[in-house]
Amino acid sequence: MIDQRAIVDPTAVLGSGVTVGAFSIIEPYVTIGDNTRIDAHTIVRRNSRIGKDNHIHSFCSIGDDPQFSGYQGEETFLDVGHRNKIREFCTLNRGSPAGTGRTSIGSDNFLMAYVHIAHDSQVGNQITLANAVSLAGHVEIGDGATLGGFSLVHQFCRIGQHAFTGIGTVCLKDVPPFVMAAGHSAEPYGINVRGLRRRGFDDESVSALQRAYRHLYRSGLDLKAALAAIKVDGGNVPVVVALATFVENSTRGIIR
Repeated sequence: MIDQRAIVDPTAVLGSGVTVGAFSIIEPYVTIGDNTRIDAHTIVRRNSRIGKDNHIHSFCSIGDDPQFSGYQGEETFLDVGHRNKIREFCTLNRGSPAGTGRTSIGSDNFLMAYVHIAHDSQVGNQITLANAVSLAGHVEIGDGATLGGFSLVHQFCRIGQHAFTGIGTVCLKDVPPFVMAAGHSAEPYGINVRGLRRRGFDDESVSALQRAYRHLYRSGLDLKAALAAIKVDGGNVPVVVALATFVENSTRGIIR
């Protein structure tokens, strides 16, 4: 299953059913799980750990050095989970010594062409990053989020679970869970109702989030007062608790 024109380092560990296309390169100390497919002209750099049933298309750069000016060859890592679709020309960098030393991508994600994920970023599960989305270093993306094409996320920003960004959105602050955002820089545009219903969220949860959104963005209250109102109105609803907790833990501040 390894094309004779591919180069696979003898220290690499390839699981059962792995395929490696022509002119691809698998560097030292790489681990690739069962049934993962690496198409032609892709390079998987050292210390990359890739799970099962992934499909990595042609011309991708997986696990290259962090684009960090202080990097001096330290041992850092990239972890990729299972069943991810990684399309052409994606670039996924390892962690940096200035951060956790590890970039992590979960499972069941769809990374469209030209996506860039920088050092020390943490990408969850069931996430869609459309064409040419770029994540700077130390970015966190919550489960189920969708980022529209050419969206940009500044370093250390967080995108909450099931959030949604429109095409060309520039995120300079955190985007709370379940919220739709668009613009340069990003502004809030309501709760991601369609996405939540598609994912099976019930009407009670969606309605509670819409009320929380009104407290946070439409009431004229300052952030502290808005959080207090959110907790009184929907403090027992799990999705509202998740929203309030995210906002309280934000260090960069939220879009508002």
